[in-house]
Amino acid sequence: MRPILAIIVIILDLYKYLLIAAAVLSWLVAFQVVNTRNQFISMISEFLYRITEPVLRPIRRWMPDLGGLDISPIILILLILLIQMYITDYIVPNVP
Repeated sequence: MRPILAIIVIILDLYKYLLIAAAVLSWLVAFQVVNTRNQFISMISEFLYRITEPVLRPIRRWMPDLGGLDISPIILILLILLIQMYITDYIVPNVP
């Protein structure tokens, strides 16, 4: 059971990095540092959007409108950190 929990924690870590990459890429596109007409950037952007948007959409619906500020990735990263801490502090020590 411990290896399965370790894999879950690693997957959550990987998802955190994908969230950060999606947020940074959205800033780069918004400030016109990168061009989405570039096929490679477009593929990366589409991949990150498809991976992160299904989880971020419910958080965005729940949050109040903050204008142009989107803090849903931050909230999701905090939730992931809480889940990871719960797994490592409470579940793993009680698994034989």
